[in-house]
Amino acid sequence: MRRLAALAALVVALGACTSTPTEPAADQTPSATSTPSPTESTPPPDPGPTPRVGECHLLSFGQAVSVVGRTEPVRCRRKHTAETYFVGRLKLATKAGHVRRVDSRAAQEQARSTCAARLPRHLGRTPQELRLTMARSVWFTPSPKHAEAGADWFRCDLVVVAGPRRLLVLPRVTKGLGGAPALAMCATAAPGTRAFKRVGCGATHAWKAVSTVDIPGRKLPSKQAVADRMDGPCGDAARANASDPLDFTWSQESPTPEQWDAGQRYGICWVPA
Repeated sequence: MRRLAALAALVVALGACTSTPTEPAADQTPSATSTPSPTESTPPPDPGPTPRVGECHLLSFGQAVSVVGRTEPVRCRRKHTAETYFVGRLKLATKAGHVRRVDSRAAQEQARSTCAARLPRHLGRTPQELRLTMARSVWFTPSPKHAEAGADWFRCDLVVVAGPRRLLVLPRVTKGLGGAPALAMCATAAPGTRAFKRVGCGATHAWKAVSTVDIPGRKLPSKQAVADRMDGPCGDAARANASDPLDFTWSQESPTPEQWDAGQRYGICWVPA
């Protein structure tokens, strides 16, 4: 699944004071230059507020897949679909003395990788365990104009996909929530069928993800090579989850080229729920 990641762009307004020019006397020649008074100076640009860990946000699915800007937080006791679990600073200065744009590939990769690495710690699960959940990290950075004014933060939010283009409403506290059944990954039908839709196990479902299989290599292997690698481990996982070790079935889902390019280097083993 492509990353959900990270809000509507904010625009900073640069204000400036103005004054009314004075009419020169008839026998005077207007001066070519003048010294502005302190009241005529332009105020410094506003970088906007910095996000804080523990803030909650009511994001739509579309806002969650944006990466630039900052939405206003809501009280966590109210309905919300995202919680900020980490706030960091972007490394915008380069060794050559240049300054990266906040929306540059390097800045976004720093935010993406940091947020992904810190999500398991927040939820109290290993990265491998989180593969079998609908929990995702999304990240946000300042708008370019806020960045020009000095904003250099990036924000990591937890969201949970409830179904196609729909986010789960989160509880007031999400730290250590990784084992909650509502986060587990299920599906409406077997992988590879037209009715297959990934949903949280709190929704109506017919299949459940039970294991993952690492796929080595820099390039995505052929479908047959991936299937051969997954066949044994998925069969073992299905047997372990079956009520009858002699009568069980399973399905396996290999990563698509898009998922592989996004960093998913594993396949998923499924069994009937």
